[in-house]
Amino acid sequence: MSEASPQSRRPRPGPLLSDTPTEPSRSAGPGRRGRGQALPLLLRSPPEPWPLALAVALVALLALAPLAALALLAIQGEALPSLQLEAQGLTPLANTLMLVVGVGCAGGLIGTCNGWLTARCQFPGRRLLRLAQLLPLATPSYLLAGTLIDLGSRSGLRIAGPGWAMAILTLGTYSYVVLLSSEAFSRSGARQQEVCRSLAVGPWGSFLRVALPLALPAVTAGVALGAMEVINEFGAVQLLGVPTLSAAILERWQGEGDLPGAVGLALVTLALVALLLWSERQGRSRSRLWAAGQEGASPELWPLQGWRCWLAQLVTLAPPLASLAIPLIWIGSSWDQLPAQEAWDLVVLGLRSLGLALGATGLTLVAALGLSIGKRLVKGNLVRVWADWAALGYAIPGTVLALGFLLLGGGWGLAPLLLLVWGYVDRFLAVAKGGLDTALEGLAPSVDEAAQSLGCDWIALVGRIQLPLLRGPLLIAGVLVFVDTVKELPLTFALRPFDFDTLAVRVYQYASDERLGAALVPALVIMVLGLLAAIALMPSLDQQIPDRPALPRRPIPTAKPVP
Repeated sequence: MSEASPQSRRPRPGPLLSDTPTEPSRSAGPGRRGRGQALPLLLRSPPEPWPLALAVALVALLALAPLAALALLAIQGEALPSLQLEAQGLTPLANTLMLVVGVGCAGGLIGTCNGWLTARCQFPGRRLLRLAQLLPLATPSYLLAGTLIDLGSRSGLRIAGPGWAMAILTLGTYSYVVLLSSEAFSRSGARQQEVCRSLAVGPWGSFLRVALPLALPAVTAGVALGAMEVINEFGAVQLLGVPTLSAAILERWQGEGDLPGAVGLALVTLALVALLLWSERQGRSRSRLWAAGQEGASPELWPLQGWRCWLAQLVTLAPPLASLAIPLIWIGSSWDQLPAQEAWDLVVLGLRSLGLALGATGLTLVAALGLSIGKRLVKGNLVRVWADWAALGYAIPGTVLALGFLLLGGGWGLAPLLLLVWGYVDRFLAVAKGGLDTALEGLAPSVDEAAQSLGCDWIALVGRIQLPLLRGPLLIAGVLVFVDTVKELPLTFALRPFDFDTLAVRVYQYASDERLGAALVPALVIMVLGLLAAIALMPSLDQQIPDRPALPRRPIPTAKPVP
């Protein structure tokens, strides 16, 4: 018998991934599959979570319903002919534009300077002063205006007019510019800083020639957000005697009974808001695009010493100190009026505000969770568009939303309290959705793919993976929505039932009657809740603060200064 050749003894290789499925092993159990059948199972796309798509569509429909009611009345031709922008009608429009421009310039200047100083400069107390830039968000503008008017009347100083309105609204809105600009300044890597140092460019030259042009889109987005708050403001401008579009809508609607005229003013306001919203979106998109070329290590900090250090501390301390000190001084000087408060009346006001805020917060979190998770799991551009459009309520002034809800309620016979809670959810949906979107964007898509490859459907994926990771963002979003609901004045003042006051409405009414001292406890509660909201935002801002040491003292390389 002849010996077999080496090639005949070599095992014949079989197909690793054949097109024909391999036969499962007989020893395998009935639930096991062969390798050829397991591979198509892993590559099979998971079923689309169509209930989430329906939930996103329903939330978007409910959120856009008041705007659709306004548009329907405008299409019918009853709003624009009743607008009548004569000399008296042009005054609110002119005042609104003046406040938008003035507050935008002042808030942009203060916010950009404070953002640069707290993000890229090193001086004692920098970290605490950066966190303190959130404190102006704790005090509503109408409360700041009322307390300042009351303090001025005690000292014989008349506080009214557009100048005071610009100053108060600037204090209340410059924090938006600080938040966005400081993030943009922190993203500027060490590469740009080394280029500036090699060209003998100092801190101010680096700020003006490199950092500011790169952060300009973020600054524009912050100014646009502040301008939206200016258009929405109702209480502060009314107390200071500056008629604006927000106040004119309520005057036409409730004072004169001219509903078509109020809708016409609302359409003008929506046009301004659309322009600002477009500017904000353009600024954010350009900021993300420009940030793509700023890779590198976190930048070192420019050291400030001597009078520069003192000036930086003064500039960053003055705005938050003024926004917090004025109400505190007023509370201290009005403490003797506390026994005059009616205890039962305060309990009723607190329970009403608490009930509305808790109900609106719960519904808002559920709606925002459905939008954020549906936007992530449902594959389709239409669902993403619905989710983004559903969050437009925060950009719409409260009086405009109230007018749209009035048109809906009159046609459907809805109760005022139901419309009020619906308005809260519509207005603050973007506040909750923004934090949830950010948290889900930080979760790698491979986590979802791994869970689906292990046999988890979308319900198990949401319940066992995504919801546990969203507990922190849900808690922060709930605090922010709760506080914003308690502080909200235009929507509450317009849609509340008869003789149904809340803490915010009572503070505004007493301030209008020049009896703000009688609203000491409601004002104190609003301030404490506002501080809680500012504290809830501080951890996210603290994570952006670079910890690299200051630049060491070393000689500047020999180079000719850039002209």
